[in-house]
Amino acid sequence: MSYSVVDFDADFVRANGETSKSTTESHNNYDCSIIGVMTIKEIKKQFLDYLEIEKGRSLKTVENYDRYLNKFFNHSKIEKSSDITDDSLREFRLWLNRQPTGSGKTAGTIKKNTQNYHLIAIRTFLKYLARRNVASLAPEKIELAKTPARDLDLVTNQELARLLAGPEGKDEKSLRDKAILEIFFSTGLRVSELCSLNRDDIDMSRGEFPIRGKGEKIRLVFISDIAKDAVKSYLASRKDMEEVLFVNVAKNACKGKTESPRLTPRSVERIVKHYAIKAGISRKMTPHTLRHLFATDLLQNGADIRSVQMMLGHSNISTTQIYTHVTDRQLQEIHKNFHDKKRQK
Repeated sequence: MSYSVVDFDADFVRANGETSKSTTESHNNYDCSIIGVMTIKEIKKQFLDYLEIEKGRSLKTVENYDRYLNKFFNHSKIEKSSDITDDSLREFRLWLNRQPTGSGKTAGTIKKNTQNYHLIAIRTFLKYLARRNVASLAPEKIELAKTPARDLDLVTNQELARLLAGPEGKDEKSLRDKAILEIFFSTGLRVSELCSLNRDDIDMSRGEFPIRGKGEKIRLVFISDIAKDAVKSYLASRKDMEEVLFVNVAKNACKGKTESPRLTPRSVERIVKHYAIKAGISRKMTPHTLRHLFATDLLQNGADIRSVQMMLGHSNISTTQIYTHVTDRQLQEIHKNFHDKKRQK
């Protein structure tokens, strides 16, 4: 029977109750001796379990961390924690920075943001080792690559209006698509959050509902009157009894179906792209673009950045600050209208 350090932690506390400083130190030394003889793959498995169970990370996040760490371990031939050194990390970063992506006109190298995802995974793994008193590279020695400021190439108000008006029919599919677009612009939901919705999740009478976002954090989002009407019309057209809010109409019509009728994020991306093309929008349009539009619309109409941060579900306000440069476009007009009015001729 396998016996993980996590199992040991629980049993140790149950058997001893409140732990003294000496017993805690002894426990940490026990952790160190156990992990010290493990292979890097065994330690990684415990780390991924720790992310999922103790830190509450989503399965997708855990999968990404697993992939990033595997790439580092395999390339650098890491077999034990002490193999992670300044030299092995530097060599891996050079290799990663030179990896080609795309082909033809889109050929290039891995973006700095993507490189940083790998480094964040390695740094988090090293922090885990440090907590277990396992000898390895100090996590604070990892510095992320500098990334250029994000450029939000957003659509105009006229283009947005054409996009939202795209679904014109009264059939179930058109009404569903209309509801999807309006919900996106009204709430700023991520595509995975929208796809997870069930019928009874939205409180139409209150115009708000809680959503579980990244890191299993719950936030409150609000639905506009236009979006409420769109959802009501869509639900009135439904003939099925599925609890899912946004269903795949084609699958839902099939008899004896075994697949889930729930729309997938990829399907929703195709829906948004379809109506962007119909609206004559040449820029790349995704569900996340609508999330950007939601945030910039709030800021341009006077919302404070802290409130926008809460509505988007950002844990760090620096993430929300990517939108502030969009509102800077209004500053010249504000300066012209309000500065030094007494001396203006």
